[in-house]
Amino acid sequence: MDLLRHLRFFVAVADEGHFGNAAVRLEMTQPPVSQGLRRLERTLGVDLIRRAPQGAELTPAGRELLPRARVLIDDADRFTGEARRLREHADVLRCGLPPDLDPSIAAQCAAALAGLGSDRRHRISVAPVVDLVDDVRKGLLDLAIVEHPCVRDGLESGPVARIDRTFLVPAGHPVAAAKRPTVRMLQGLALAHSPRAANPPAFDLLVDTLHVRGLDPAFLPVRAPGELVAAVAGGEAFAVAPVPGHLGLVTGIETVSMISDDVPLRLLVIRRPEAPRPPIDALESALWKLSR
Repeated sequence: MDLLRHLRFFVAVADEGHFGNAAVRLEMTQPPVSQGLRRLERTLGVDLIRRAPQGAELTPAGRELLPRARVLIDDADRFTGEARRLREHADVLRCGLPPDLDPSIAAQCAAALAGLGSDRRHRISVAPVVDLVDDVRKGLLDLAIVEHPCVRDGLESGPVARIDRTFLVPAGHPVAAAKRPTVRMLQGLALAHSPRAANPPAFDLLVDTLHVRGLDPAFLPVRAPGELVAAVAGGEAFAVAPVPGHLGLVTGIETVSMISDDVPLRLLVIRRPEAPRPPIDALESALWKLSR
């Protein structure tokens, strides 16, 4: 029996509380998940999950063994991550960026790495912040730029760079012509933003800030700048974007400066302990040049 594979079934069902949802998360059909979990239970000699009207529930043994299962899976992921790093050569620096990072910031970070002028190659990948943190921890990435706040569980990080943000609104919206625009004037527009699951702390901070200012917008999930631009220019949403930035120059979008002290973009570099210093310094310098 492939113990790690079946432990992943167990953890997925425990997290989702439902066999069908666990199968979707694992990109499988439900029967193999159910059969694999039962096989694991037979091998261990204990029941881990019981079916319930609401879905799936942990047994007492399941609750006790779940933390250990997570540790085993995490250790295995770290092991394979280290092996992959060795396989892909130590002369490759792997850097991660979030998919919703403003293109102008992403370009400056890439240029900062390219400007080092060393023989070491740089490979940039894109993933949600929670995945970037996980990949740095597992050794799949050497460093990454993430939005603060985020849960990074003791990973080494540099200072936080604060970059001003402006509101992006559909062209012709009344707030763009107002002498004293307020956040409440955005009522009726959804907030176009990356999904909360990508970085819950940063998402909640923005939503709480808008709430304090009297706005509780609906949420429109977007996963890339192109989707954000389409949502705003199409008249169904507003968004916040860095200053300076290029998203506000798109036809069909206007920028409105409001509560800039309350909604800055906070970015920092997280890294592995053994990550080389020059790329870290280059990225942090690029971010500080954009900050106020």
